Amino acid sequence: MDPEKRYKLAGALAMVGTASLWSIAGILIKLIDWNPFAIAGMRSFIASIVILIYIRRPIFTFSFSQMAAAISYAVTMILFVTANKTTTAANAVLLQYTAPVITAFLAVPLLNEKTKPEHWFAIFFVGLGMIIMFIDDLGGGRLLGNSIALMSAFSFSLYFIFLRMQKDSSPFESVILSHWITAIVCLIASLFMPLPHITLKSATAMLILGAIQMGIPSILISIGIKRISALSANLIAVIEPVFNPIWVFLFVGETPGVNTIIGGSLIIISVTAVSVISARRR
Repeated sequence: MDPEKRYKLAGALAMVGTASLWSIAGILIKLIDWNPFAIAGMRSFIASIVILIYIRRPIFTFSFSQMAAAISYAVTMILFVTANKTTTAANAVLLQYTAPVITAFLAVPLLNEKTKPEHWFAIFFVGLGMIIMFIDDLGGGRLLGNSIALMSAFSFSLYFIFLRMQKDSSPFESVILSHWITAIVCLIASLFMPLPHITLKSATAMLILGAIQMGIPSILISIGIKRISALSANLIAVIEPVFNPIWVFLFVGETPGVNTIIGGSLIIISVTAVSVISARRR
């Protein structure tokens, strides 16, 4: 394998690792009996420490792309927490992961990265797979919650684009800033909610949630986004909800349904195919 293909493959694998670790959030959050803003705020605070340990000496230029990526991701995390409180969980996940479609249209004017034919095929089959996965859980929800979830999809796509703008520099600082913004906003909001009850179980789960579920993926995504296009990275991130039922099956013993298996398989096959085709392009 030539160096260029190896470089792209490393980026794709970093994004697979990112999505895989993001997906364990559901299992861990069930162990923490705190309000969602306290969880999101503390998770981001711990994650920022992990990233600082990794890069040691961050260089904050406060450039447009650095700040735009930081704000976009902070907005995404806060909106997604809010969407989960105001609409069904399935609606929130499904609507947020319309982000690749938005990225496909924004990548051309903002990054000059043209959307390839295989990307459009992947977007179609990934969307079909997610509908199949969540068809039994989809509900009307509320207009406000669904609108917030769509807003989080827009900010999520912008996050990938602004991170990709820093492919020739360092995206790590944007990720740190995003977690600091999220921590400050969410921890302040949590002061107006019931105070969290800290136990050994919740503290341990919180530490794993911040360090492993969010901290390490924040490092991996900063590595991956430098090697593959914003759209490819966004498509690979869609496998996050596919891994959720796998963890539930392994740790809780709950067998995934037929729709979950079919939809999840369709997503994984589509993402794998587009990653291989994109990696083979010169």
